Amino acid sequence: MARALELARRGLYSTDPNPRVGCVLVRDDTTVGEGWHERAGEPHAEVHALRQAGSTARGATAYVTLEPCCHHGRTPPCTEALIGAGVARVVVATQDPDPRVAGQGLQALHDAGIEVLDGVLAAQANLLNCGFVKRMRSGVPWVRVKLAMSLDGRTAMASGESRWITGAAARADVQRWRARSSAILTGVDTVLADDPSLNVRLENPATPRQPLRVVLDSRLRMPPTARMLDLPGRTLILTGSGEVARHSALARPAVVVRTLPLAGPHLELVAVLRSLGEQGLNEVQVEAGPTLSGALLQAGLVDELVIYVAPHLMGDAARGLFSLPGLDRMEQRIGLRIGDIRAVGDDWRVIATVDG
Repeated sequence: MARALELARRGLYSTDPNPRVGCVLVRDDTTVGEGWHERAGEPHAEVHALRQAGSTARGATAYVTLEPCCHHGRTPPCTEALIGAGVARVVVATQDPDPRVAGQGLQALHDAGIEVLDGVLAAQANLLNCGFVKRMRSGVPWVRVKLAMSLDGRTAMASGESRWITGAAARADVQRWRARSSAILTGVDTVLADDPSLNVRLENPATPRQPLRVVLDSRLRMPPTARMLDLPGRTLILTGSGEVARHSALARPAVVVRTLPLAGPHLELVAVLRSLGEQGLNEVQVEAGPTLSGALLQAGLVDELVIYVAPHLMGDAARGLFSLPGLDRMEQRIGLRIGDIRAVGDDWRVIATVDG
């Protein structure tokens, strides 16, 4: 199963909106076939492994990181392929939370006389597909907030100057996190201040896929000259404004402006995430200022923080990491669980999930 998970990670940047899945076929303690799902619409991991194994798949054990599908989508059911190949045993890491499967794939295999076992390295498999699992279970994507700060917790000088807090290695690492994401989300204030591209810029990209760029812009202040609007890939602007003239000024073939409910002067954040989930987005990476990042955190909508810590000090007047008004007592603290800390060039990267 560990090898199947290793294979599944090869699809880290390319399978979206599908999950990353790997499969290993073993017969008489010898691996006879391997495969992984490469991109949506193409054969699943089990099919690649069965093709490699050929007739040696009969009587073999299939180790699959996600329950084989049992429905007809863009590809035929993997359960039928495994049954037809004569596989004797199927071991899965975790059941598929997609309601079209959700245990029915394992039941179909069992009904065909195939021995079934699930739950092997389930935690690792769920982590690899955190966004897919969350979207299938709750209807909203996994929200990852990316931040860069100095050792004293500052993200920009008082003037707004922030380039560059971290070094080249950390900035390259950010590109890899972007590449695995379904969407990059920011607020219009960040667009007005920095005019960011919010695209993937890797020297050797595993896929030409660009994540969807999402801008939260309650009053539709997005400038028609914004750099991201004319870059490859799609841009989605979510607004509470219905002013037709402003919508028209942003018209581009790859730009969509969508109206969502407001909560006071700002977009209702739960509605934002539900809208993104309905579009099949699994992982959303937030790259925004302290106001939007803080609002998501206080609303309990952040799953994970990726924080780069640079070895320098920026002083009391510099801007902080989050805007978190109303935290007055120790009991109001927002708890985090640190899962990984490692050096990235001269900086440190901290990955933490939010207690909840």
